[in-house]
Amino acid sequence: MKIALFSDIHANLPAFEAVLEDLKKKKPDAVYCLGDLIGYNVWPNQVIGHIRKRRIATIAGNHDLKVSKILPSEGVCSTDQSSEYAYKLVGNKEREYLLTLPRHLKLEFMLNDDKLNMLLVHGSPRSINEYLLEELPEQYMLDLVTEFSANILCFGHSHKPYHRIISSGKDGNDHYHHLINTGSVGKPKDGDSRACYVMLTINQSATVTSPDAIQVEFLRLNYDVEKAAQAIERSLLPDAFADNLRKAY
Repeated sequence: MKIALFSDIHANLPAFEAVLEDLKKKKPDAVYCLGDLIGYNVWPNQVIGHIRKRRIATIAGNHDLKVSKILPSEGVCSTDQSSEYAYKLVGNKEREYLLTLPRHLKLEFMLNDDKLNMLLVHGSPRSINEYLLEELPEQYMLDLVTEFSANILCFGHSHKPYHRIISSGKDGNDHYHHLINTGSVGKPKDGDSRACYVMLTINQSATVTSPDAIQVEFLRLNYDVEKAAQAIERSLLPDAFADNLRKAY
């Protein structure tokens, strides 16, 4: 089974359209979005429209929930740049959609008499705002996946993709856990400005006792970065957001 995972679109429509086009070619069996559809750019409603039209299962990101505190714009007339402008662009029906998204999704596979639990979150199972960085101590990560019974933990939020395998157990009875950061579709921070998403493959032979139970492929796609950057510069958003896109930091 092939599962596509992506997150942190951040209203970057050109980047998201590149991902959607690639998904049309790759034809995964399932597609999940791990949140942060909005913020930082000018196309929040168009991005949400694509998600809903394709019925992509989606969880809330921390930026999505900001619309509960920032009211829609009634025609912005100020010339002052503000990051809040990105949330004021969100329409009423799109706002309602974001505020009813689930926080977590849990999938359970039964393979080879093994139960394989896959947990999808935005930041971490403990907090939507927590950054699960690759360099975190192994014991911290192990405590996390044990607490939430996750054999495969998928998340975004940091915009820095990685796949890390850790093991629990001893005396030859190791159980392996996969930690997968999906990177970012619309605002990468790893020095690579291309859009990023993940293709995860689970085979019938998958088992928790094998580190090769799943295959994880990070797909990087070119898109019109300049179009997205210039849209920011023509808006009331801070120009620094455009520089972030061009340099991927």
